[in-house]
Amino acid sequence: MHSLPLFLKIAGAPVILIGDGEAAAAKRRLIERAGGLPVEETDPGARIAFVAIEDAAAASVAAARLKARGLLVNVVDQPALCDFTTPAIVDRDPVLIAVSTGGASAGLAKAVRQRLERLLPQSLGTLAGALADARRALRTRWPDPVARRHALDEALREGSALDPLADRPDVAVEMWLNNAGDGAPARIETIAIASPDPDELSLRAARLLGEADRLLLEGTVPPAILARARADATRIPLAPGQVAPAAPGLTVIVRMMAP
Repeated sequence: MHSLPLFLKIAGAPVILIGDGEAAAAKRRLIERAGGLPVEETDPGARIAFVAIEDAAAASVAAARLKARGLLVNVVDQPALCDFTTPAIVDRDPVLIAVSTGGASAGLAKAVRQRLERLLPQSLGTLAGALADARRALRTRWPDPVARRHALDEALREGSALDPLADRPDVAVEMWLNNAGDGAPARIETIAIASPDPDELSLRAARLLGEADRLLLEGTVPPAILARARADATRIPLAPGQVAPAAPGLTVIVRMMAP
């Protein structure tokens, strides 16, 4: 990754905005949409700043002043000067999806966002809110965190009760809780990796990597492949001939094939 994706809460907080014209107006709208308060450069309470000055040299000088104060700075159209960039956003409040190219191409990020806008239903935010409201009921039904996560994974799978891309009644979460099973069975899957290029992963392999609770690694698996797995998934080297241990949730054996 070229950057660490973060969502920064700025509601009610001051955000420095320097500049005028359409670029500055766009940044002002973005700040206000997130609940932030655009302020002048002299404000002592700000933690981040946007510089929207058309003259490149003047923008560089302004950015240097702000960075000297310890602020994180975004400079419009100058990615080399940016401590952070602003992604293209798909807003299904409280679900936010950010698409970033690290400043390489805002047009590409926009095109991807527009595709996602067409794919994701407006009801996605309603589903997120219902799951938040059901948090206590989920803990009661599945006290074990692994079992709880596995149950949610199954419910949110394509074609299942809470498929995020499907049409659902407003009471879908309640209906699912009333009918869901109580167990989180142990499940073991195996994927064979023939190439170190993650773009050559099959759809099944990519999906299983993203869902696995633990990875059992046969051979040396390239870091680029492991990067497609959940960051919190346990990674365990598996010796030749060793039997995969059973455990709640999804275990994926990652087998490197000889070239």
